[in-house]
Amino acid sequence: MYIFGASGHAKVIVDILGPEDKVHGVFDDDPSRSGLLEFPVLGAVPDGFTFDQPLFIAVGDNRQRKSTYLRYKDRADFASIRHASAIISSRASLGAGSVLMEGSMVKVAARLGKQVIINTGASVDHDCRLSDFVHIAPGSILCGGVQVGEGSLVGAGSTVLPGIQIGEWVSIGAGSVVTRNVPDGHTWIGNRLKETP
Repeated sequence: MYIFGASGHAKVIVDILGPEDKVHGVFDDDPSRSGLLEFPVLGAVPDGFTFDQPLFIAVGDNRQRKSTYLRYKDRADFASIRHASAIISSRASLGAGSVLMEGSMVKVAARLGKQVIINTGASVDHDCRLSDFVHIAPGSILCGGVQVGEGSLVGAGSTVLPGIQIGEWVSIGAGSVVTRNVPDGHTWIGNRLKETP
């Protein structure tokens, strides 16, 4: 596969690759990035470059990951990555370009969109629906039937109670307990809605 991105999140991605996963090249728009662990960074993707292997967008920021996806979606297939310790039900689905980190869990009838990050030790329970470009941060728990809209972040160590609906481009602060629905573009911190757009 090819990897786009050479920052901290990209290091994590390279580190969880299995021995069967070959990195054909690493790209990044930042000219100051010359290497990603043992791999040289080739710079920006050249105009007209043909991705002859799947591309993985190793960018943690949800908006940047979406913009990168939109830039290359017409000329690349997207790899998904699953660490050997991650558990996903055979009755769940994982969209293209998504990653399941160490110790993460996705339960029966959960549906994950494209370019989703399920980070270390995070749990997505039965019948959850995660839209594209969502990030479920380390140690977070989504109880059954939770819906998360496009581009939203559920911060580290948070718990979202059953059936809650989180809108698009929402930020849930680390360690929060989400007890009611969160509208598009809002921020939830602790146990309450914090900001309006």
